[in-house]
Amino acid sequence: MDEKYKKEAEEVVKKNEISFVNDKILNEIEIILPETKNELITKNFINALELSLYKKKIKNISFNINFYSDVVQLQEIIAKKIVPGKIFIGPLTSVDTININNWCSSGAIFFSFASNRSLASDCVYLINFFPEDDIRTLFDFFGSNKKIALLYPENEYGYYINNIIDNVATESNSILINKASYKEDLSDARKAIKELSKYELRKYELERQKKILSNKNDEISKKALKKIEKFETMGELDFTHLIIPDYNIRLLQIAPLLPFYDVDPNKIQFVGTGVWDDEVFFFEPSLQGAIFPGVEKDNRANFINEYLKFYKEYPIRTVTIIYDIVGLLNYIVENKLTILSTINLLNNTITFNGIDGSFSFKDNIIKRELEILEISNGKAKLIN
Repeated sequence: MDEKYKKEAEEVVKKNEISFVNDKILNEIEIILPETKNELITKNFINALELSLYKKKIKNISFNINFYSDVVQLQEIIAKKIVPGKIFIGPLTSVDTININNWCSSGAIFFSFASNRSLASDCVYLINFFPEDDIRTLFDFFGSNKKIALLYPENEYGYYINNIIDNVATESNSILINKASYKEDLSDARKAIKELSKYELRKYELERQKKILSNKNDEISKKALKKIEKFETMGELDFTHLIIPDYNIRLLQIAPLLPFYDVDPNKIQFVGTGVWDDEVFFFEPSLQGAIFPGVEKDNRANFINEYLKFYKEYPIRTVTIIYDIVGLLNYIVENKLTILSTINLLNNTITFNGIDGSFSFKDNIIKRELEILEISNGKAKLIN
């Protein structure tokens, strides 16, 4: 064991007064999911667990499924099930994950689906899809001297992207040059786009140039006037890429509005986040040539198709988390890892292969290595 990571693991153990560091991780794993709230997610996750065990032909691990109706019942389940070396998959939400790290001294490890990154600590590892991976991948791809604008919805997801993008941009070689937001009902979307593109100012400049040229009689001025009469505005936009972190019907409404206000996708690269990973967006004319971070569908197509075959419905996008985490747990159990060596493994930034990209853990949070996909004629194709 690498001395550096052994020391880090021992610090976690020491902090939580775990006295059974050499106990092996148990092959009986507890799933803890809400019974009524987020019922669709719970159903999909259980189906995905069943299918993952079948596809990976896992025989040496058993899973107990526990449902809770509230935080009190959740704590009761943990208290009843917890022993040194026990792994829990769950809870599902950030609210339910608060105070879970109080159980770390009992020698358990939790893989929570919480989205609040501050809840990752000690024995609590977060396994959600995190927008930080998307934004980091994009700015790594942009490279040097690109000028980026952000147009985001005024909702939880949009605000989150707005909050994290500055730090990522600052550490990159690109410049975040402008931001604008719009209401969820799109009632002020046109105004937001105009502000972002400085549409009124550029339109005013066009009219000013027309007036100047119309007062001249030379042939050069006449030709120039004839040429700019076809324009909507004058001057270039001050950004090269536009990030639009939105989805569902709003994206299909906001994207076509942009060219109408002279934000031309033939000149400006439209950019999405992982929420664009939906075929419904791949046929939208204004999004042809647009890019977003993710992995090619082929990576998970077989799993999704088999899910559809078994359960007669398409799964929610996040069910692949289960497939990847089952593979990780199988590695831990098969190799008879102890509590200490498991903590070391997860803190050692070792990369695991997953159907949603290779992943590792950093500061107890899953970190995915994504690629850049380009939308073209109904498909999203790898370009880097």
